[in-house]
Amino acid sequence: MIGMDAHVEERDERSVERTLTADERSKLENQNSRLVPQFLATKLELEAKKNWDLFYKRNDTRFFKDRHWTVREFSELSECSASEKSKVLLEVGCGVGNFVYPLIEEKLNLFIYACDFSPRAIEYVKSHSLYDETKIKAFQVDITTDEIFHYLQCESVDIVTLVFVLSAIHPDKFLQTLRTLFILLKPGGIMLFRDYGLYDMAQLRFKAGNKIAENFYMRQDGTRSYYFSVEEVHQLVKDAGFQVTTNSYIHRRTVNKKEEIDVPRIFIQGKFRKVPP
Repeated sequence: MIGMDAHVEERDERSVERTLTADERSKLENQNSRLVPQFLATKLELEAKKNWDLFYKRNDTRFFKDRHWTVREFSELSECSASEKSKVLLEVGCGVGNFVYPLIEEKLNLFIYACDFSPRAIEYVKSHSLYDETKIKAFQVDITTDEIFHYLQCESVDIVTLVFVLSAIHPDKFLQTLRTLFILLKPGGIMLFRDYGLYDMAQLRFKAGNKIAENFYMRQDGTRSYYFSVEEVHQLVKDAGFQVTTNSYIHRRTVNKKEEIDVPRIFIQGKFRKVPP
C-alpha cells in the first residue's frame, strides 16, 4: 500500500479511462484466476473497523502526509477565507487529520466536523496540538449506517469532503453512504470528491488471490480498495440525488527518487452539488 501523498507531478485531467497495454491487461486477467474466498470476504467486511484500527496502530500518524493540495484543487475551500459567515464542513474518513489540520492552518472561516471509522484515528486527531473544539469536533462513526445523525442534523452541512474514503467501503454500501451525505448537506451545498480511478497503478499491482469482486480488492493488511470509473461515479452520485458539476480522471505520477519510485497514478475528482428544490 503506497501512501497517497508521495511527491506527485504531471497533473492531467481527462474524461476517458486509461488505455491498457497488453501486459497490463494480462495482469488484470490473471487476478481472476484466484479470487478471495467468500468466507474471507465476509470476514473482511465484519472486521473492517478492526483492520483500519490496526492500520493506524502500525503506522501511527506517519503513513499519509498532510494534504496541502486540497485548497488548490477545490476552490470552494479557499473561498471560505473571504466568507462573511462561517461555513460547516464535514470530512468523512478524516484519518489522523492530514486533511483538516492544513485547513485550520489556513485560518479558513470553517467549523469542521471530522469523522472516521477507526477509534484510534480519532484519538490521534484529538491529540493534535491544533485540536480545539471551537474549530473542530472529531468523532468515530460508521458512515454506512445512520449513526452520524446522532452528531449532525439533516441539512446542517455546507461542504462534505470524501477523499480516498468511498473506495474503502463495500460496493453494496456506496449508494446508501452517498444518500446519507446528501441528506446532511444544506440545499446548495457541495460534496468534494477524490478517489482511486480505474486502472490505477495500485490496482494493476494486485496478484491473484487478492480480488474480492470486480474492481474491489483486499490488501495484505486486511483493508480493502475499490477502483472507480468516471461513469460509475456519475451514476452513483446522480442516483443519490446530486447534480454533477465536475467529474473526471486525474492522471499523475508518484515520484520518490530516494526509493526509486516513478509510477503513474489515476484518481477521480469531482464536485457534486445538492440543488435547492
